[in-house]
Amino acid sequence: VQLQASGGGLVQAGGSLRLSCEASGRDFSINAMGWFRQVPGKEREFVAVIGWNDGRTYFADSVKGRFTISRDRAKKTVYLQMNSVKPEDTAVYYCAAGPVITDTWGGYRYWGQGTLVTVSS
Repeated sequence: VQLQASGGGLVQAGGSLRLSCEASGRDFSINAMGWFRQVPGKEREFVAVIGWNDGRTYFADSVKGRFTISRDRAKKTVYLQMNSVKPEDTAVYYCAAGPVITDTWGGYRYWGQGTLVTVSS
């Protein structure tokens, strides 16, 4: 499975941005698609996850109420809608796919290349 993340860019604080992650290939064990983010010098941080089959969603407290995650199974694509963004949301965002819904990065088997989101104050 290969993941291609896109949609990053520069956005002003309070604005919105939508990230996309398109999957190619097939692994029938995949049941979760997640987003993580990382800034230099810090550990990769969980952002959100969605169950590929049942659509259950979970969010980090830091983004709850501002970000939403959705998926289009026909397009094999997961979206992260980022609203009311803050400067502290600045990071490289990675999408990931794995067999179980988890907020632990080690639980994901496949990773995208990352897309940079910069929020200006």
